[in-house]
Amino acid sequence: MRKSHPVRRAVLAGAATVSGIVLLLSLKPASDPGSASAAGGAVPPVAAQSPQGGRGAGAGTVTGDAASTQYGPVQVRLTVSDGKITRAEAVQAPEGGQSDRVTADAVPKLNRAAVAAGNADIDAVSGATYTSAGYQQSLQSALDKAAAAARSGAGAGAAAAGAGAGQGTQVLTGDAAQTQYGPVQVRVTVSGGKITEVETLQAPKGGRSGQVTADAVPKLNRAAVAAGNADIDAVSGATYTSAGYQQSLQSALDRAGG
Repeated sequence: MRKSHPVRRAVLAGAATVSGIVLLLSLKPASDPGSASAAGGAVPPVAAQSPQGGRGAGAGTVTGDAASTQYGPVQVRLTVSDGKITRAEAVQAPEGGQSDRVTADAVPKLNRAAVAAGNADIDAVSGATYTSAGYQQSLQSALDKAAAAARSGAGAGAAAAGAGAGQGTQVLTGDAAQTQYGPVQVRVTVSGGKITEVETLQAPKGGRSGQVTADAVPKLNRAAVAAGNADIDAVSGATYTSAGYQQSLQSALDRAGG
């Protein structure tokens, strides 16, 4: 009777193991489709092309829409240069209790993944399914806005040059200003050296604060566009929100060179 040589058994077992691993890798999808569907039925993000250049040097900052999740909103801001994502950061992420630990672990990984991928087709972070899905959703909306701005920027840039504007369009996000009732953060669109649009990314909310914010923020937005700077009057009954708004608005304008 032939004896099975132990070395031959080891070689055959190793070959079988390697074959199995190769087969599994060949069947692995590009991303985990279950990560988004598990997060409250959110639609998995569609892979987006990196925004193409078209804003002069192709550099700018764009903030995606805030995506609501079971544990709080997630909002992503991108810095795009020459049609590529050079920086990703979370303007908002779940906070409080266990969410703080999850956010602290997941967000840096998601930021790095977004820059590396150049689009929203990134894997969810283990243990942060909801945050990952919200991040991808906001990231996708930021990419959509950047792509739309690039497309319109080519034509708008030519028109501005013909009119002698000499300056392109910038979307600038101010620092979040802390107030007694919560943070206030403003995003400004500057075109031809003038403020053309202002929107509030963060403002006090909950209870009485929600009512004050709903009344004050639209007035502050209109005042900023009309004034063209941060020297605007406070809204009656919203002193803290107005002060935070002015502070964040000024920091955004400082980034535009005043």
